[in-house]
Amino acid sequence: MPAPTTRASRLIPAAPDAVWDALMDPKALEQWLPPGDMTGRMHAFDGRVGGGFEMSLFYPEDETEHVGKTAAREDRTRVRFAALEPGRRVVWAVLFDTDDPSLKAEMTITVSLEPAPGGTRVTFVSKNLPPGLRPADNETGSKESLKKLAAWFGG
Repeated sequence: MPAPTTRASRLIPAAPDAVWDALMDPKALEQWLPPGDMTGRMHAFDGRVGGGFEMSLFYPEDETEHVGKTAAREDRTRVRFAALEPGRRVVWAVLFDTDDPSLKAEMTITVSLEPAPGGTRVTFVSKNLPPGLRPADNETGSKESLKKLAAWFGG
């Protein structure tokens, strides 16, 4: 049986080049990528194909439903840039830093940018989700990140 795939899309009130800049700016990623009430910290960033970034996402102190994949309230990921097409598409190859074997599979997240009336249609397609990552949680997280990206541009 193939690994699950999720998809989330949102109109972002900015031109594709501006959205691209937010995808390639480590400080911007720290702000908009963590879903919901999570916060982020960038540990390393190398903005070229084959490079990537290492980032921690932290759950809020009052979070009781989710347990961190790396530590009690932390999900740490290593992301490799598998493809970079400025203004159009980035492909992230994502690995969780975890001891949990059900979360060790590399998943890919393709972020597509499409010009649209009022801005840019940004779509996240996540493939090869690790068995320990619930597709519904991944889809919700993607939608929350896109909501924060829209807010980053005042939307």
